[in-house]
Amino acid sequence: MSSYKGHSIFALLLACMFFHSPLLIALTIIGANIPDFDHKFKKDNVYKMIILGLIMFISLYILKLPYYVGLIVVFLGVTFYFSEHRSFTHSLFGILTLTAAVSLILIWGLQLITTFTTLNDYYMILAILIALLGFLFLNKKLLLIFLPIFFICLFVVKTGDFTYMEIVLSLFLGLFSHIVLDSFTPSGIKLFAPLSSKKVYKSFGLTVIFILAILAIMLHASWLFKIFEIYIQY
Repeated sequence: MSSYKGHSIFALLLACMFFHSPLLIALTIIGANIPDFDHKFKKDNVYKMIILGLIMFISLYILKLPYYVGLIVVFLGVTFYFSEHRSFTHSLFGILTLTAAVSLILIWGLQLITTFTTLNDYYMILAILIALLGFLFLNKKLLLIFLPIFFICLFVVKTGDFTYMEIVLSLFLGLFSHIVLDSFTPSGIKLFAPLSSKKVYKSFGLTVIFILAILAIMLHASWLFKIFEIYIQY
């Protein structure tokens, strides 16, 4: 199975354990594909990211609008450019940095659009921003599957409530799922790079999956108890 397929499926399974909104599940899947942008064969995309960020920065600056969104996009591109494969972007510090950067792009972008335009449908604006992130970070083959399913789910299961914290958590879960899955490979991951080059392997991944499963059960405990009560009554 291709790397992007494995990471996307694993992220989808984890997302369904914690979230019900198509927006948050989609963000988790996108997050799972972000760390591999440090790979050499994706350098062209990194250049495009830096150029896109510069264009956004200059355009927003000229229009006298908040230009920090463009700076964050440039920061992302520079981070991937200088990171070796399976180094900083595959570490705990790296995924925290990437989570913060991508979350800020989404949240500031959402605020920018709703503040300076007449658009006020937060749900659909965030959906469009997520789709744009998909174009930026997802493999082309995966994107052809992701986009139609994503927009179908938006209209079939429309849950309009979301919080900024949920945006952050869904991205973090996706990014974290990537390094968890990579810990099962023979080369492992440098969990605390760049502070330490010590690697973690399969035992780390199994422990994390067990902890996540327990957290998911605790999260849905009240719902499970209700099902149990209904079963006892009958």
